[in-house]
Amino acid sequence: EVRLVESGGGLVQAGGSLTLSCATSGFILGDYGVGWFRRAPGEEHEGIACISNSLGGETLYADSAKRRFTIHSDNANNMVYLQMNNLKPEDTADYCCAAALSGWSLGTDEYDYWGQGTRVTVSS
Repeated sequence: EVRLVESGGGLVQAGGSLTLSCATSGFILGDYGVGWFRRAPGEEHEGIACISNSLGGETLYADSAKRRFTIHSDNANNMVYLQMNNLKPEDTADYCCAAALSGWSLGTDEYDYWGQGTRVTVSS
């Protein structure tokens, strides 16, 4: 059974940092692309960062995440992380990870498996 379970969300003040974790199981992480997405209340999913394990760990970031967020995949331990620094109130959202066997992007269509999400709240 394929599972992705996020953790690490919480309440943080603006300017603070959080590291989100995505524990994966049921598939070979090294064969997949993994993305982090977020969804603010009333909004659509926004792709934040993705990593292509099958392409040697190439990464792609949304403009809103560049220079603040870092995605990292620990294939040996089936974990994917999203380090978030200098958080802003507009980063408040539910964050989830997703895995794609074919392709990798900041769009949602090609992702095969999704986690349930973890909530991040950034206070001003």
